[in-house]
Amino acid sequence: MPISNSLHISASGLTAERLRLDVISNNIANANTTRTANGQPYRRQEVVFAAREDTPFSTMLANARCGSKTNSAGKGVNVISVQPDMQRDFKMVYEPGHPDADARGYVRMPNVEPITEMVDMISATRSYEAGITAINSAKQMEQKALEIGRA
Repeated sequence: MPISNSLHISASGLTAERLRLDVISNNIANANTTRTANGQPYRRQEVVFAAREDTPFSTMLANARCGSKTNSAGKGVNVISVQPDMQRDFKMVYEPGHPDADARGYVRMPNVEPITEMVDMISATRSYEAGITAINSAKQMEQKALEIGRA
């Protein structure tokens, strides 16, 4: 696999993680939004990733074990979709003075948990940093290869 492929793979990961950070930031910003354009509370958004590979991982692993020289490396990552989190229900908070309170005084609040979002943000940040490290390593290898070629 050429080193330039590793740069493209890492770049796809950086792009995906940047979008993930944007979605997490949007979730945090809307943690108290009780009414959106459709009249419902804000619903937490999730990013769905998928591998950009033509070859299944099991085949790549088998090729690596038997020493196959076929080009079966992955091609990076794609963002498949940004979709609402339908598994978590809205939180019901008793706040009778709120404009969006129902007849019993309860307000439906977004299904955003700030602690979960912060953990996801840390994870996305670490993944982004790992991608930067991989790009820097590939650049250093290319520079060393050029130095060897000059000697």
